[in-house]
Amino acid sequence: TVCLLLHDNARSRALRCTFPPGGGHERHYHAPHWGYVLEGSTMQITSASGTVVRELKAGDSWWSDGLAWHEARNVGQTTGVYLIVEPKVPER
Repeated sequence: TVCLLLHDNARSRALRCTFPPGGGHERHYHAPHWGYVLEGSTMQITSASGTVVRELKAGDSWWSDGLAWHEARNVGQTTGVYLIVEPKVPER
């Protein structure tokens, strides 16, 4: 698998995702999350809004309010490694 579950409890979930050159992740959904680049790469990301190529560098981070769907593929020459942290909203 691309993503290894590192932590999961009632409040948050953390994943370590590794993309070797040419490796990718099929169409999937993301809840709101924070991401951190451990090892950079060049990623091609396709979503409902189109396809973009992003050069991600070690130390970069981002916040996403969530994605209905996207697909990702490493189109670069180096293995990319990312940490994804998803806070969980408590049910009321």
